[in-house]
Amino acid sequence: MLEEINFDGIIGPSHNLAGLSPGNLAATRNRGLTSHPRAAALQGIAKMRANLALGLRQGVFVPLARPDHRWLAQLATSYADAPPHLQAQALSASAMWAANAATVSPAPDTADGRCHLTVANLATLPHRSHEWPGTLAQLRLAFADAQFAVHAPVPPPFGDEGAANHMRLAPAHDAPGVEVFVYGVGGGPFPARQHADASRAIARRHGLDPARTLFVQQSEEAIAAGAFHNDVVAVANGNVLFAHEHAFADRDGFYEALRQVMPQLEIVEVPAAQVSLADAIASYLFNAQLVTLADGGMALILPSEARDTPSVWRWLEQHVAGNGPIRRLEVVDVRQSMANGGGPACLRLRVVADPATIDPRFLVDVETLDRLAALVEAHWPESIDGSDIGNPKLIAEIEGARGRLHAALNLIELL
Repeated sequence: MLEEINFDGIIGPSHNLAGLSPGNLAATRNRGLTSHPRAAALQGIAKMRANLALGLRQGVFVPLARPDHRWLAQLATSYADAPPHLQAQALSASAMWAANAATVSPAPDTADGRCHLTVANLATLPHRSHEWPGTLAQLRLAFADAQFAVHAPVPPPFGDEGAANHMRLAPAHDAPGVEVFVYGVGGGPFPARQHADASRAIARRHGLDPARTLFVQQSEEAIAAGAFHNDVVAVANGNVLFAHEHAFADRDGFYEALRQVMPQLEIVEVPAAQVSLADAIASYLFNAQLVTLADGGMALILPSEARDTPSVWRWLEQHVAGNGPIRRLEVVDVRQSMANGGGPACLRLRVVADPATIDPRFLVDVETLDRLAALVEAHWPESIDGSDIGNPKLIAEIEGARGRLHAALNLIELL
């Protein structure tokens, strides 16, 4: 039976605030501040535990090898000898944002009836461009069953940042859906990270029906305001599109095209007059997980910053009090992830599949999360200051913690 499974990235022991992502306002604003990897990972685990309590299926991806010594060797240096900017790029724990791991097309949408995953190349930014080999190794292990097809990345220079720029709408998770690829062209001083050619290549590779596949331009206004990915201004689930008024370049044309292919569509649009782009982006209102519960209702899993932003919380309470499709608000504390520019939805990759076809080591229950939390408490660094990243003792602590996590999950082959 096909179900939606949320795979969260376990926040790694190298989580630090190096401010490496232009256009990600939170990440650049907090550059050089002290991070708290232990608290970050425990917050992520608590979010997963809350998802399980809602009756959702939960999976995990493990942190990649950091520092990335293989990448540094390709640059003819070592971590000890590298300049500080290369040390920071090699140490980044940004793969914790599993929404950038891959683009996923479930079996009901594809020509061969398999679930297709294409690992993202993340070619736009140096600190993320070397993630894909480690991510691909995990995807090929977790989804080794013949029901899946796992693909290598689209080649550069066509930037692809995975599910953060992809939405799927369907009457049910196991029914044929409409896949929406959102690309960027420009955004004032900030780079557009998702290329239209990359999105089209993935759609062809996955064997999607052109009649049920849309390619939509993100608005330049949204990118310039700090919406570096589409999932900062829009999210979809079931037959619901939840978006900011200024999310798309041709809003009316997109809505009309989507209604033609999916007549039962419900659009929940937040007007700019009630919630500005600035408030939406600062609160990560749309970087929430919009999920279907066992009773068929929809819940929005939000960061606590949404509750702390008056315009956002006022709009949410009005919507839930009315007859809209979102009936429940669940608030989670992921402040450490938010400080580095990623909310609840950044931390997870949606995969619609039969859980029995997935390597069980990547699926978690409450007991597994309890074990992981104890391991994090014991071995994750409590804090990392910007001046610490060259400290050999810190690097040994980070690498040792990752090794213990892989041993605990019996994933030694990924070390």
